[in-house]
Amino acid sequence: MTEQDIHHLLSKLPKLKQEIQKVIVGQEEVLDEVLITLLAGGHGLLEGVPGLAKTLLVRTLSNAMDLGFRRIQFTPDLMPTDILGTEVLEEDHVTGKRFFKFNEGPIFSNIVLADEINRTPPKTQAALLEAMQEHEVTYAGKTYPLPKPFFLLATQNPIEQAGTYPLPEAQLDRFLLYIKIKYPTEQEELNILANTTGTRQAQVQPSISGEEILQLRQLVREVNISEELLMYVNHIVRATRPDSTTVDFIKTYCRWGAGPRAGQALILTAKARALLHGRFAVTEEDIKTMAYPVLRHRVLVNFTAEAERITSDRVVDELLQSIKLPKAVLV
Repeated sequence: MTEQDIHHLLSKLPKLKQEIQKVIVGQEEVLDEVLITLLAGGHGLLEGVPGLAKTLLVRTLSNAMDLGFRRIQFTPDLMPTDILGTEVLEEDHVTGKRFFKFNEGPIFSNIVLADEINRTPPKTQAALLEAMQEHEVTYAGKTYPLPKPFFLLATQNPIEQAGTYPLPEAQLDRFLLYIKIKYPTEQEELNILANTTGTRQAQVQPSISGEEILQLRQLVREVNISEELLMYVNHIVRATRPDSTTVDFIKTYCRWGAGPRAGQALILTAKARALLHGRFAVTEEDIKTMAYPVLRHRVLVNFTAEAERITSDRVVDELLQSIKLPKAVLV
């Protein structure tokens, strides 16, 4: 791509954000994290109490892009074939021969919303694993590629845990970011009330194509990160492991640390954040900002921490205070 092509691509991102903000009030940090997940080529898990526009955010995102969108409502009786698809017996009207034809499920779309993913049993949750990691589906010994780009956003409710099935740690690790949606500020909530109880309806226009998203994903990987910052990320991730860490807080309150995938996620999302802000090099701020959504579902606290109400975000706080940048970066 020429420099002009790159600037044209980057100019699409503010427009995309503006279109989404026609409907979504506030939630700047959440919106940035969703866009970073999209640019980095991963998948996101959104957590928030009911009424914080989790589903509306994903639907608005799909409307702002010229891409296919499917929503899957996860329920206790949902089966894997309801997501992936199934084979049906059909007959050729010319020859009279019968054959099996694979009917694609709702997973075969560019943007997929897995709504309330923790309300379905692990058997059905696991149906997403291959699609999320390999971007393909295997059924009856045959492999079917998913559309490109493929982007899955799942939502879950932190309350009403009766009748839910918490996601296993192995599946949580497949999500690039764990995004927490907080309550809006007083002014934001006032704007929400004014915007949603009248006759005005915002019209969201597509501002970016699937091909442009793929080009941006390639551009993300070309963002520069210094060797010292790579070492910094490596030190942060390795310090989360209780058996080998030098951070006493981790030894006391953590029972399991992050794996190598966390380091990959932290670097990719830091690159995506830099690009989202119009920069072509990763900074310390990018890494520190992305450490929270990258690590909060990959660092498991122990019973002592739970008893003292110490969360994984508090663990990340301690990590960032304890792990210092290599000296070469400070020169």
